[in-house]
Amino acid sequence: MSMWLFHADTPKSRINTLRPQDRVGFYFSVVLVPVLIIVFTIIAFARLDSRFGEASPTPSPFRVLSDPAQSFSPAQAFQALAGEPLRAYRDTQLLETPFWFSFLVPATIDSGQTEIELPSRHAQQVSCWEGAGKRLLGAASRDEVVGQIRAEKTGFLLSLVPSAQPLTVLCRGTFSGPARISIRQWSSLAFERSEAEFYRGIGLLEGGLLTLTLFVLVAAIINREWMYVLFAVWLLGNLRLSANAMGWDAHWLIWMIPNQWLPLLRQFTFATYYVVTFALFGRLFRAELKQIGFVVLQNILHGVGLILLVAALLLPYGRFLPVLWIGTIIGTTILVFLLAHIVWKARSRAVFWYCASMFVVVFTRVDEVVAAAFGIKALDEVSNTVIAALLSSLMASFAFAEQMRAGKRELANVQAELRTTYEVTPIGLFTLAADGSFVRTNPALEKILGRDASGQLLKKWDDYFERGAREKLLHIVSAGGSNEAELRGIANEDGEASFYLVTATFANGRIEGSLQDITDRSQTVQRLRFFAEHDPLTAVLNRRGIEIMLEQAIERQADDRPLALAYLDLDRFKLINDLFGHHSGDEVLKQLCQRVQELLTGDSYIGRIGGDEFILLFRDKDIGAATDICRAIVQKISYQSYHIGARAFQVKGSIGLIEVDAGMRVQDAISAADRACREAKKAHDEHIVVYQKNAPVFRERLEELSLIERLGGEFLPAGLFVEMQPIMSLREPEASLNFEVLLRLRDADNKVVPATKVVAAAEENGNIAVIDRWVMSTVLEWLAQHQSQLPLTKFVCVNLSGASLNDERFIQDLFVILGKHPQVVPMLCIEITESVALHDLEHTSRIIQRLQALGAKIALDDFGAGYTSFTYLKSLSADALKIDGAFIQSMNTHPANEAIVEAIVELARNLGMKSIAEWVEDCAMIEALAKLGVDYVQGYVVAKPQSPQAILAASSAASFITDPALARFVSSRRIDGQSWGESDADLPATGLH
Repeated sequence: MSMWLFHADTPKSRINTLRPQDRVGFYFSVVLVPVLIIVFTIIAFARLDSRFGEASPTPSPFRVLSDPAQSFSPAQAFQALAGEPLRAYRDTQLLETPFWFSFLVPATIDSGQTEIELPSRHAQQVSCWEGAGKRLLGAASRDEVVGQIRAEKTGFLLSLVPSAQPLTVLCRGTFSGPARISIRQWSSLAFERSEAEFYRGIGLLEGGLLTLTLFVLVAAIINREWMYVLFAVWLLGNLRLSANAMGWDAHWLIWMIPNQWLPLLRQFTFATYYVVTFALFGRLFRAELKQIGFVVLQNILHGVGLILLVAALLLPYGRFLPVLWIGTIIGTTILVFLLAHIVWKARSRAVFWYCASMFVVVFTRVDEVVAAAFGIKALDEVSNTVIAALLSSLMASFAFAEQMRAGKRELANVQAELRTTYEVTPIGLFTLAADGSFVRTNPALEKILGRDASGQLLKKWDDYFERGAREKLLHIVSAGGSNEAELRGIANEDGEASFYLVTATFANGRIEGSLQDITDRSQTVQRLRFFAEHDPLTAVLNRRGIEIMLEQAIERQADDRPLALAYLDLDRFKLINDLFGHHSGDEVLKQLCQRVQELLTGDSYIGRIGGDEFILLFRDKDIGAATDICRAIVQKISYQSYHIGARAFQVKGSIGLIEVDAGMRVQDAISAADRACREAKKAHDEHIVVYQKNAPVFRERLEELSLIERLGGEFLPAGLFVEMQPIMSLREPEASLNFEVLLRLRDADNKVVPATKVVAAAEENGNIAVIDRWVMSTVLEWLAQHQSQLPLTKFVCVNLSGASLNDERFIQDLFVILGKHPQVVPMLCIEITESVALHDLEHTSRIIQRLQALGAKIALDDFGAGYTSFTYLKSLSADALKIDGAFIQSMNTHPANEAIVEAIVELARNLGMKSIAEWVEDCAMIEALAKLGVDYVQGYVVAKPQSPQAILAASSAASFITDPALARFVSSRRIDGQSWGESDADLPATGLH
C-alpha cells in the first residue's frame, strides 16, 4: 500500500498552514489576477476597436451553367450564359464536370485594383477570360498559377487593374465535393484586411487546439492514462475538421500538403474523427453506458466507424461523401439518443459539458451536410467556424475536467476510508524504507511489537526480529511466488519468543506489508505436529512416530550399522483399569515410560503402539547390548512397585527382541518382534525372547508374512490346487470310495505349502472367504463332471473356516454355488469345527438346516478338542462326528484316551451319527478303533492325500493300502464283513455311507 494515499489533504487545509505573507501572495495570484483579466477582456470586447473584423462584401450576381459534356468553347459558353438568370451562388451538388460562369466588374478608376475572390475551398481549377474569350486573364490550379489568378485563402483570387469601363469576365471552373460557387469583389485594402483576419483565425484555432492537445498529451504521459491520449487525438481531429471547413486543410503547421494527397487524407480524417469520437464517448461514459444498456446501439456505433474507415480507403472522394453523410446521420442519432439517456440517468456536470460539446460539433457537421444537400449554410464565416471549433473543444475539456474532479473526489473518499481502515484494522500494517527503518505504522503494529518506554515510534526491522528476518523479507518481496513468510521474534529473558506471519510487496522503492502475531497458532501447530508422532498420555512416540524412526533406521542400516527392535507387552495390565479405574492405569503407564526412558541411552527410542504395548528401537546397538538393556527394563518395570496415591501396583512385562536385517520392511520387523514377545509371554521365567538374524523361527515368521502378503487382496493367489485323502469304511473297506478335499498351495520354488499355513495366513489377512469360495466351486464342478466315474463315493468332506461361516456375504454366495449343482450336493459333507459351531449356536444351527434341506451332510470336526459341552449336540442335527486326532494317536498308550474315544463313538451311535477317526497311523490303531465300533478311519496308514486323477482311477479306498498288516486286516474284513454289525444297507437315511 503506497504512502501517497495518506497525504490527500484538502487545498483549504494546506492554505491555512501558510504564513500570512505567503497567503496574501497566493490569493493575489490565484484569485485577483484571473478576475482582473476577465474584467479587462469584457471591457475590451465592448469598448475598444479591433484592427480586424472586415466584413465580407455582398456576393456579386453572376450567370452560371454546367458543361457535362465538356464541349463548350469560351465563345459558345458566353453565348449560352446570356440566357441564364443572375444568381448570388450556385451549389455543384457533387458534380465534378466543368461549370461556366460570367459576371460584371464595374469601373474602378478611383478605387484602385479590384480583387475578384472565388472563395470555394472545393475549387480545383479556374480559368478566366475577358468578355467572350477575347483575352485570357489567367488560369490557376492548386499546383500552378498563370496570369492574374492565384490561390488565396480558401479559393482563388483574380486581380484586375483599374478600368474606366465596366468589364465582363467569363470563367470556367472544376470542383470536387459539396462545392458552392460564389463571387466576391474586394478593394485591395479590404481584401488585405480580410486575408489578415483569415490567417489570424487559422492561427488562433491551430495554436489554441494544438496547445490544448499538447497539454492533454503531456498529462496522459505523466498519469499513464490512455483516455487522455484518446482525448488528445480527438482534439487533433477537431483541428483537422475545422481546417477542412475553413479551407486550409492543405496546411499542416508550416508545411504544405501535396494536392494529390488531399482527397485520401480528407477521407481518412473524416472517418478517423468519427471512430475516435465514438471511442471517446464510450470510454468517458463507460460506467453510465453499462447502466443504461442498449448494447446493440453501441455495437452499431462501432460498426459505423469501421464502415467509414473501409470506405475511406476504397472509395473515391465523390462516392465517399454520401457514405460519410449517411454514417454521420446514423451515428449522430444514436449518440444523441444515448446521451439523452445518460443525462436522464446520471445528470452530472461532465455529462452536461460533453452534451454541449457534442451539440456544437453536431451542429457544425450537420451544417456542412445541409449546405451540401440543400444549399443552406449558417456558418459561412471564418470567425464562426473558429469559434465553433474552439468552443466544442473547450466544452469537451470541461467534461474531462469534471470527470477528473469526480475521480479526484472519489479518490479522496477512498483515501479517507483507507486511512480510517489503516488506523483501525487489527492487523499490523507498515511501510519500510530501503535501510530497514519504519516509515509508517498503524496502531495495531505498534501494539504487536510495542513502543519504547519514551513513547517514540518503532525503529528498525532488525530491532524486533531474529537474525536473518530482514533477508527473509527481501526474499519474499523479490520472489515471483508466495509473498508471505513466518518470522521469529527476539527471545525475552525467559527464552520465549513470539512468532509472526508477514506478507509484503515492493512498491515505489519501499516495502509495504502486514504483520500478524501467530504465536498461539504456531504453538498449536507445534503441538499438533508433536502429537502427530507422539502419544498424548505418556509423551513418548506413538505408532506413526516409532514407525518413521524405524524406517529411517532401516535406510541408514545400509552402512552395516547394527539395529535391534523390541516389542514390550504388559501382563494382565487390564486388571488395573478394571479394578482401580483408567486413571490409575494411565499413571502406571506414565511412570513405566519414565523408567524405560531412564534406561535408554544414545540413539534409542520408545513408542507406545497400543493400550499396554510398546516398541523399543535400538539404533547403532548390537543384539547383545540391546538384550542387556531389555533385561534391565524387565527388572525395573516388573519388580519395582508403582505408587499411585496410597496404593502400590505391581506390573510385569514381556519383551520380544529381534535383530533387524538390512532391507527388512517396517511392518515385517514389528510383526516378527510381536511374535517373539508372544513367545516370551509363554516363558514364565525369563520374560524375554531374542531372535537373531539367522534364527530359524525368525525365518519362519518371515515366510509366514510373505505368505500372508501373497494371499492378501480380493484375488486368488497363483498356485492353488486341491488334493483328496481317502476315508475308509471299517464295515466294507473295499466297497466305498469316500474322501476329504484338502487345500494346497505351490510356491515360487514349486514346493507345496502345508494347508495349515495357507489357512492361517488367509485367515490373518481376511482373504479366507475368497479361498473357501474357490474350493467349494472347484469341488462341485469336479464332482458334477466326474459323478458317473465315482459309483462308490457316498460323501466328500470339505472343511469351511469359521471366518467364512460367520460371513453373511459368503453364506449367500455358498447357496448360490450349491444351487448351480443340485445333482451332486447330496455327495457333499461340510465339516464345521466344534469351536466355530459353539461360537453362535443359533446361527450355526440355521446354516446346518439350510444345507441339509438341499441334501448336504454335516460333520463336526475336531470333536473333543475344545471345551466340549454335550448339551449343544441337541441343537445341531449333524450327520457325523470327526474325533480329534490327538485322542486317536495316544489311544494305545493312555487308557483314558481310549475310554474317551469309546464314549464319543457311543454318543454318536446313540444320536444317530457316524463316527470318523482321523490321524490313524498303524494297523493296531485301526484294529482298536474297529473293536470300539468306529465307522470310518482316515490317515496315512490308509492313504496319503491323492490327486483327483488318482481318485478317479481307484476302485475303493482300500486300494491305496500299502501296509501288509492292514491289507490282511482288510482281507479278513472282506471274509467276515457281516459279522461286525449292520450292513450299509441297514444304515439310517441320514447316515454317511
